[in-house]
Amino acid sequence: MSPLLNKTTDQRIFHYGTWEQFKFIQKGFDGSCGVRLFYYEGTIEILMPGQDHETLARVIGYLVTTFLVEQGVFFKPTGAMTQEKSGVVSAQADESYCIERVTPIPDLSIEVVFTSGGTSKLERYKALDVPEVWFWEDRLLKLYHLREGSYKPIERSQLPGLSELDIDLLRRCILMGETDAGEAIRVFRREIEHNLK
Repeated sequence: MSPLLNKTTDQRIFHYGTWEQFKFIQKGFDGSCGVRLFYYEGTIEILMPGQDHETLARVIGYLVTTFLVEQGVFFKPTGAMTQEKSGVVSAQADESYCIERVTPIPDLSIEVVFTSGGTSKLERYKALDVPEVWFWEDRLLKLYHLREGSYKPIERSQLPGLSELDIDLLRRCILMGETDAGEAIRVFRREIEHNLK
């Protein structure tokens, strides 16, 4: 099957250009569902996520949202909203969240990465000053927290409301979600409800 017809795999296009060219391309995709656009240091990336990508992104988003609800933390899920600093950087994470307060740039951005280079994307999030970035890549969840101008790998979230999240449980349930999202969610809920007792 041609990769262009395969709806399960991501399709990526890279182009090199100016911020003005990026804005022109962005305007052309206005209203196009499922297309994500990125710009940083002259690189324009157009991503059309495949089915597997979107499934995992939704599962991760649901699990994180469930945990925040159970913790009673104020949050605003901001999904794939455009995070931008004019002339410098533009990004759309798969899932993003403002925690405890609403801000123009979310506190947490989460990306599902099926091609290599998740950590190389940290530079664009650093330019946006996103406090925490999580990547699901190679069936692993990698967490990074912005500290003293650079991202440091962390074992546990440093964000309020997420610091108690059992990352091993989250990883296990994301892996379950690859084949059975319902079972992943049920197991996750059962475990966090048990831990909260």
